[in-house]
Amino acid sequence: QVQLVESGGGPGQAGGSLNLSCTTSGLIFDDYAMGWFRQAPGEERVGVSCLSWSGGSSYYLWSVEARFKIDRDNAKNTVSLIMNGLRPEDSATYYCAVGRRPYCDLKDRDDFEHWGQGTQVTVST
Repeated sequence: QVQLVESGGGPGQAGGSLNLSCTTSGLIFDDYAMGWFRQAPGEERVGVSCLSWSGGSSYYLWSVEARFKIDRDNAKNTVSLIMNGLRPEDSATYYCAVGRRPYCDLKDRDDFEHWGQGTQVTVST
């Protein structure tokens, strides 16, 4: 059974930083791309970033590209999202997800098949 557990969310200050982490189990971690999505109240879940199986290629939502960084540790079966320069509009529940293939983009949420429960990020001014 595939399980994903996110951590590291919480309150943040505009201009500050938060680091999210996702620990996985029940899968051959380095066979799959990994992604981070977010969903604000009343809005659709959108892709924030994803990373290929090796970490060699990554994609970012345009509004976070210069501020967030995705990384993975295949030895520890974890994926992280380092969020710098936080803005109030970054407030959302953040979810990590397992891709269906070794490579990814953010064009289709259905390219990801297993999801964590989410961790809340709230950025205040």
